Amino acid sequence: MSNINFSSPREAARAFTPKLSQFVDTTLYPAIWSDPALSQRDRSLITVAALIAGGHAEELPAHLRRAVSNGVTREELSAAITHLAFYAGFPAAITASAIANATLNESEKQP
Repeated sequence: MSNINFSSPREAARAFTPKLSQFVDTTLYPAIWSDPALSQRDRSLITVAALIAGGHAEELPAHLRRAVSNGVTREELSAAITHLAFYAGFPAAITASAIANATLNESEKQP
C-alpha cells in the first residue's frame, strides 16, 4: 500500500505536480466551483457521482465531507450511491458506500 494521504490526494500530489495544483487552485475552485449556474450543493453531488462512476475512491472522502458541508444529507448521498449502482456498477457503489460510511461516521465523531 502506498503512503498517499487519502484524506487529501490533492495535497499529496502537490509536491510532485505543482503546476497541476496551481491550475486547480487558480481555475477549478475560483472559476468553476464559484460559477452561479450551479449551486455548491449541486456541484458536490455531481462531483461525488463522477468520482464514484470513475472509480476514484481515493478522492471520495474529501468530497463526501465537502458535500455534507455544502448541504447534501447522508440520506441523499445514500440514495445517490444506490442509484449509481445501476449506472456505474455494483462494485463501485459498494466501495463508495463503505467509504461514505467510514468517512461520515468519522466526521460525526470529530468535535
